[in-house]
Amino acid sequence: MEMSPDQSADPAAEGAAGQTTPTQYMDDLQDSLARLSTLATGLLPLEDSLTRVAEYAVRAIPGAEGAGLTLLEENRSDTIVSTADFVARVDDIQYSLGQGPCISAARDRQTVMSGSLGGDQRWPQFGSRVARLGVHSVVSLPLVTDEGVLGAMNVYAHDKNAFTADAGRLGELFTVPAAIAVQNAQVLAQTKRLASQLQVALSSRGVIERAIGIMMSRSGGTEAEALDRLRTLSQHQHEKLPVVAQSIVREAVRRAQARRTDR
Repeated sequence: MEMSPDQSADPAAEGAAGQTTPTQYMDDLQDSLARLSTLATGLLPLEDSLTRVAEYAVRAIPGAEGAGLTLLEENRSDTIVSTADFVARVDDIQYSLGQGPCISAARDRQTVMSGSLGGDQRWPQFGSRVARLGVHSVVSLPLVTDEGVLGAMNVYAHDKNAFTADAGRLGELFTVPAAIAVQNAQVLAQTKRLASQLQVALSSRGVIERAIGIMMSRSGGTEAEALDRLRTLSQHQHEKLPVVAQSIVREAVRRAQARRTDR
């Protein structure tokens, strides 16, 4: 666990005596883990599932006021969610600069903590800007599975030194099942996307085949010749092949309906 030089590891720094006990912290963690285990990722859009995970993290980690979660995917834009508006603003700064605790946590595959972002020399540009927003403390946790780093989760607080070493350890306990929940949500979302793409492809293929049949009935020739003519039309009209095919099918239907009306 990587901590800033001034990050307190003393449990007494969590607040005034008697506010929250270690037992209550464990109860909050167990409650968050229970909620995580029943998260129906298949019934929610990906962003909603990730937001729920981030919300549970806020409850699980002592001192947290808001959290953001970033899911990394190849050949797709990163999916970024947050539980509060101030978290979204902070993470926007981080990713626009290309530096910050989330980026470090995902790159180094280890928990990163800071209790004074404005003076943290690891991310001088990021820290100074978020400190002006009144955000001073962060715990960033990589989401790691056997297949690699899925992304990272940032948990923020406005006060300085809001997170102790114990908070970081509780966060690490939470992120083990959280990473699995995120991976499940990602796999389900990818499966849905592939199914949708396959359905579109099958529909497009059917339309193209119907258009080829119409062209063959009008001018004769082979299926290959009709397909070549369809591709030529697509190029000349600067439209995708299924779009041109659909217009041919619609026109054929319109003519057929007009002939029936004339009879």
